Amino acid sequence: MIDTPRRVEAIPSIGHAEAMQLTATENDRLLGQLRSLTAVQWQAPTDCTGWSVRDIAVHLIGSAQGQANPVEFVRQVVAGRRLMPQIDGQHWVDGLNEAQLRARADWTPPMLPDLWERHAASALRARSRMPAPIRALRVLPIGTGLGVDIGWQPVRYLFDMGFTRDVWMHRLDIARAAGVEPELTPDHDGRILADIVAEWSHRHAQPFTLTLTGPAGGTFQAGDDPARPAQTVDAVEFAAIISGRADGPGVLRHKLPL
Repeated sequence: MIDTPRRVEAIPSIGHAEAMQLTATENDRLLGQLRSLTAVQWQAPTDCTGWSVRDIAVHLIGSAQGQANPVEFVRQVVAGRRLMPQIDGQHWVDGLNEAQLRARADWTPPMLPDLWERHAASALRARSRMPAPIRALRVLPIGTGLGVDIGWQPVRYLFDMGFTRDVWMHRLDIARAAGVEPELTPDHDGRILADIVAEWSHRHAQPFTLTLTGPAGGTFQAGDDPARPAQTVDAVEFAAIISGRADGPGVLRHKLPL
């Protein structure tokens, strides 16, 4: 059966309530993945330069702690800014990530699934209860990353779906490093990926027809030029390419930090 292309401008944005439902599901999927890892898999290198599977899990737990507690979030940001010269960071998030890992250097893999379960739940509660006026404040200097200028964004950019995208992408990183198949379904992963495609398309504004294969995929179309270039790629590989973990030709040269 031929997949009818979806116009990217018609993809509905993810509102707060739906974002929290997607977050709850994603948190559970990552927990199941972490509980299944062997000692060897925990130490496997990932596509995130210098990070093992263990490091990704520590980063995600540290991030959840910051999401749940504004004081902790600010502490991580401040500590990260101080580390930027040491690590030759290109974006303030580089420093924040490094600060998360250094502060949790004594965490061992057996501790991590339970820590993720506890702190992810706290983060979800805090994000779910965040008032709409706070989420609307345009106070986050997302800035430029991977050559994409995202600029200043409202709090909801991170606290609705940004942090959830981070967990989702890192779950794929872990699966790739561990040599296992990630759990992917159209209603969950397909929805997250369609939202990513919509923002990615909006930011580079180039015409395309893009077929993403696999359970999370679909065919997407942007622009009215009948000669728009067409490409086909696995949905998981697409996420790796546009996030800068791999290279891609044509329209796939455009990136979006994930």
